[in-house]
Amino acid sequence: MYLKKILILFSFIAFTISLNAEEIKKGDLNTEFNIYTGMFDYSDDGKKSTLIGFQHQNEELNRDTLLGNLSPITGALITADNAAYVYTGVEAQYKIGSLNFNPSFAPGLYHEGDGKDLGHVLEFKTELQISFDMSENSQFGFSYNHLSNASLGSKNPGANSYMFNFFKSF
Repeated sequence: MYLKKILILFSFIAFTISLNAEEIKKGDLNTEFNIYTGMFDYSDDGKKSTLIGFQHQNEELNRDTLLGNLSPITGALITADNAAYVYTGVEAQYKIGSLNFNPSFAPGLYHEGDGKDLGHVLEFKTELQISFDMSENSQFGFSYNHLSNASLGSKNPGANSYMFNFFKSF
């Protein structure tokens, strides 16, 4: 039931963003939204679950460093089992033509809901994301992430997930 409401909300957000596309001026693209869906903990047959999520990135805060272009990210995901993860962290950005490669690291807070017990409320997300430019202000991609509590809890089973991503800049 919650997942259906979340899907409706994200569909509305995506529709609203696409309506504003005509108002986008070249060079003014500084905010990126990423709407994604996929499989949470696909490697655990007993606890795998579909997920949907949302991530925001303000490109005005990008910084060129020795590690490449870094940017802060903030996001949240929810699974069909009502597990939830809210995070904030940093993402590196590497571009080769229309191909984008974005590794990221984000600590966050995890709520088990009826999903998998990851052993602690504090979890760390490492992610690899590959996307292709569809236009000047949109991308489609695939990502893989791993959640782990770095052995802060009494157990640390981790969760491996994959997602399909749609990015929109405005």
